[in-house]
Amino acid sequence: MENPNDPISITILGSGGGVAKAFLAFLNHSAQDESDPLMSIISRARLHLVDYRQKTEEYYSQVCPGLMPQITLYQLDLAQVEDFEALLVLTGTSLVVDVSLAGTIEMHSCCDRLGISYMNTALTDTLVDEGEQNYGFPPIERYLRLEAHKGSFNNAKAIIGTGMNPGVVQWMAIHLMELNPQDKPLACYIVEHDTSFLADPGSVDPNTLYTTWSTESFLDEAVSCYPMFVHHHIPLCMYEQVYASEYKVSLGDKQFYGSLMAHEEVLTLGHLYDMEIGFLYRINEHTTELIRSNLNDASKLWDLNSQIITPARQEVSGEDLVGVLLVYDGYETYMYNTVKSSDTFVQYQTNATYFQVACGLYASLASLLLDPIPPGSYYVDELLLQTESRYEQYLTRHMKDFVIGRNETSDGLLYQRRRLMDK
Repeated sequence: MENPNDPISITILGSGGGVAKAFLAFLNHSAQDESDPLMSIISRARLHLVDYRQKTEEYYSQVCPGLMPQITLYQLDLAQVEDFEALLVLTGTSLVVDVSLAGTIEMHSCCDRLGISYMNTALTDTLVDEGEQNYGFPPIERYLRLEAHKGSFNNAKAIIGTGMNPGVVQWMAIHLMELNPQDKPLACYIVEHDTSFLADPGSVDPNTLYTTWSTESFLDEAVSCYPMFVHHHIPLCMYEQVYASEYKVSLGDKQFYGSLMAHEEVLTLGHLYDMEIGFLYRINEHTTELIRSNLNDASKLWDLNSQIITPARQEVSGEDLVGVLLVYDGYETYMYNTVKSSDTFVQYQTNATYFQVACGLYASLASLLLDPIPPGSYYVDELLLQTESRYEQYLTRHMKDFVIGRNETSDGLLYQRRRLMDK
């Protein structure tokens, strides 16, 4: 735990991106809110913002005006680990928040070697991404490579995968299981239905991919990976394109069909629990249909124009629903959160998806700074099960609205929910 009376240095990697923008807006509020548990720390912290293509001071003054006297900007190629390590020593950094595309293992290793706390939002690994032999399997390869090192990270505390999914959804899954301890689930499905889209149909370009987060990262999951789920602790991949089939999801009166995608939380939960686990994801219909119409030559998708959906550019309709569906013998339980970009933009100048990620980041940051977390590297599910983290308390300061319910019938396991799409 940090002493709130001692100013600390926090280094944020990838500070110019969309996730960092939302996170900095959160910190800006924390520094001015006397009821915020991090107020005394953040209001006095030294913030070191690092990016390969750094934004201007004017940009940050609009994102987090209250923090500007505490901020120092750096432009750095994080692939040069020696330079990164020198920066950490120079700044006296005690905690690194990594929302960059730098390699997780390299960043984590450097921080652990120096005794610096570390947290990130997702697994990244350039060796995996650049290896053609890994085509179709990058998420599993990234996970396995990190697992080979993770047990040796014991000189500092770290939380891996601290956004919405991975991150908050692991808390949802564990919380939902704890509400019904008498029965063991047959399956756990992480579910997301993001209907966020441009409110003005006339402004839609038919050949542009619209997403609420990094289009490149989305295409990596949607096009460059095989559908993956975990069953009896074993990751299984289907030898087909992600968008070749879809799976039914029922959350009370809400129903949609999502594509099965490889994701970190599926692997971490699948390691802990003996059940079928998968991630079912559906985004706006325009981008969904654009992907399906190019499945015969999916490489074309990388050449299309792309645009992040944000109210900063134009009015946005729809919402981002993220949650968990637990399947039992004859019934199902569910828990989800929905956020509208039109709401999040008013207070945090970000869209719904980045807001949800920032909620998870805030909860993990608070836990690293305020809770008695033993040294070691934790996924969020491990953090909840193995430590005295008050993650839920911190999370629900910003993410307040959850729907919890029960389906009196069940749609079954993945093979029963599946429908093939017309080619």
